[in-house]
Amino acid sequence: MNFLVGRKLNMTQYFDQSGEVIPVTVIQGAPMVVTQVKSAEGKDKYNAVQVGIGHKKSAKGGSASGGKKVSKSLQGHLKGAGTFSVLAEFRVDDAKDFTVGKKLDLGAFQVGELVTAVGVSKGRGFAGAIKRHGFAGFPASHGHNKPRSVGSIGQRFPQHTRRGLRMAGHMGNQQVTVKNLQVVEIDSKKNLISVRGAVPGHRNAIIKLISTGKVKPLVKIEEVKEEKKKK
Repeated sequence: MNFLVGRKLNMTQYFDQSGEVIPVTVIQGAPMVVTQVKSAEGKDKYNAVQVGIGHKKSAKGGSASGGKKVSKSLQGHLKGAGTFSVLAEFRVDDAKDFTVGKKLDLGAFQVGELVTAVGVSKGRGFAGAIKRHGFAGFPASHGHNKPRSVGSIGQRFPQHTRRGLRMAGHMGNQQVTVKNLQVVEIDSKKNLISVRGAVPGHRNAIIKLISTGKVKPLVKIEEVKEEKKKK
């Protein structure tokens, strides 16, 4: 199973062999180091691999190799592996191939592979019901002076507002998962991977890519059927 933790750079265009324009999102893969291995036979009862990227910085701007700005519990957890700014965990079928301190990159991915992208969406702040949930609003005439209001939020029974009612509130800034995105291009020298379509999050946001194990061709080959001549 292939996985990657990277940073979203930007969106651009990719031209395939047939000349079709494919909108892609470019993700820069950071060097990953295995910080913990969990197995079903151990106390964790499931197979998973925890990886870390980036490095903590001290208040003076130097590296945090001495453990500055890192809690003692985290220092003990990362003992021997280093200090990292981001930790991520991925479920795997078999964790025997991974050891603490092993370095991983995007070399395991291939063009045409289908992946799942996980990220945090952009925060939109406090938004009304029309922007947040797509409400139609009230008519603009016939005495309505608040056409963008929510409307009725309750009833006689149960005499309180029900949980989960769509109202105004904080919009965005939530984990979003996008499935079946296709890998279009891989640049191993620059640690860049391009996937078809949009990926949640702002620029430089942390993105997790998880392979589905399926590979499909980029170019769709359509067979041209000759029309039968009418006799």
